[in-house]
Amino acid sequence: MKLQNKKVLVFGTGISGIAAVKLLEDAGAVPVLFDGNTQLKEEDIRAKLPEGSHTEILLGDLTDEQIQSLDLVVLSPGVPTDIPLVKRMRDAGLKIWGEIELAYECGKGDVLAITGTNGKTTTTSLLGAIMQHAKESAFIVGNIGIPYTQIVEETKENSVTVAEISSFQLETIEQFHPKVSAILNITPDHLNRHHTMEEYIRVKELITLNQNQEDTCVLNYEDEVLREFGKTLNCQVIFFSSLRILEKGIYLNGEMIEYNDGQKIITVCSVKELNLPGRHNYENVCAAVAMALAYGISLEDIRYVLLRFKAVEHRIEYVTEVNGVVYYNDSKGTNPDAAIKGIQAMDRPTLLIGGGYDKNSSYEEWINAFDGKVRYLVLLGQTREKIAETARKCGFQDIVMTESLEEAVKFCAEHANPGDAVLLSPACASWGMFPNYEVRGKMFKELVYQLKK
Repeated sequence: MKLQNKKVLVFGTGISGIAAVKLLEDAGAVPVLFDGNTQLKEEDIRAKLPEGSHTEILLGDLTDEQIQSLDLVVLSPGVPTDIPLVKRMRDAGLKIWGEIELAYECGKGDVLAITGTNGKTTTTSLLGAIMQHAKESAFIVGNIGIPYTQIVEETKENSVTVAEISSFQLETIEQFHPKVSAILNITPDHLNRHHTMEEYIRVKELITLNQNQEDTCVLNYEDEVLREFGKTLNCQVIFFSSLRILEKGIYLNGEMIEYNDGQKIITVCSVKELNLPGRHNYENVCAAVAMALAYGISLEDIRYVLLRFKAVEHRIEYVTEVNGVVYYNDSKGTNPDAAIKGIQAMDRPTLLIGGGYDKNSSYEEWINAFDGKVRYLVLLGQTREKIAETARKCGFQDIVMTESLEEAVKFCAEHANPGDAVLLSPACASWGMFPNYEVRGKMFKELVYQLKK
């Protein structure tokens, strides 16, 4: 779609919305920046825009006349596609894009795209580091913190963009076409947005919508949904597994990560050479390596980065040791399945801090994964009563209710024994108490460092 002189509504005034407006202006479109929050002030939003921007700003609601004047709507990831205003726009015949679709339409080069319930950030960061080492022009974008729209104008024909893609961003794709894609896993998450597990799965699988025989999709063999999905695809499929040796694919064989291309077995590395702890991270490594190999990167370049790559901030991140107690920040464990990976990575008695915003998750599997490691479950946030009730039903009674993260850290510091671990792994989103999981994780680390003073 040519954007020149098109009137485009950008729905959302966050970082991705502002980046989309700048991209649209540079493309010759006529952007209108909109937010339904009437508490926002136009002058504050205007201050975020490039100097000299003539973008119109609208707040509150839109009239039918305003909707009919538009040529295109670009939704920020946080805007649900089923709210009444978006439905009105769709009923009016408007094309609805997400930020990812806009960026893809305007960008150059190849895209390597990663989605899944858990592991996206680590896999994206690792693959991005490999690409930045091996390629002249490589970018890391998406849910990982840098909007795709923000770097589009820097891309060239020989560029490769590694993108972390959320289910929210996949809802509105049309032409988005990654050269290599990956779905790492699918477990219940964001059901408050997608409503059913079936819809969540359908949206995740859209990442392969436009792929063909010249493209590749990397899938987790141990996820039954993805194993079956792989049989339906028109593109090449590479499976990975941490639990079994595959006749073709990449897998964990004892302590070795190996790749079988169907003709020969290549040893990638030993897990002892990695700076990433835990089986879930070995799966992330398998996925990133498979994507890099599918894109034609040499094993030498892959190994160079693999052996130097460090864990992503907020994902089972070692913070420090205080009085013989080790503290870990797993603030990115924003759903039960991710938090299971956090507790599984612990090899000592653990005081576990959990709770936060309710995404309609179920917590039984998380509680049952404690496996005798958890001394205290320290809860806070909107979900604390729900989690506590679930824990008691599962036979876990050592529960402490707190009002804040400060109180939770203070309790853990006072009750942990030398040799214990304190793990922030909430199994919930941060909203309601913190703007995002990064802020939550940084506060946790600051509170821990204060214990040393």
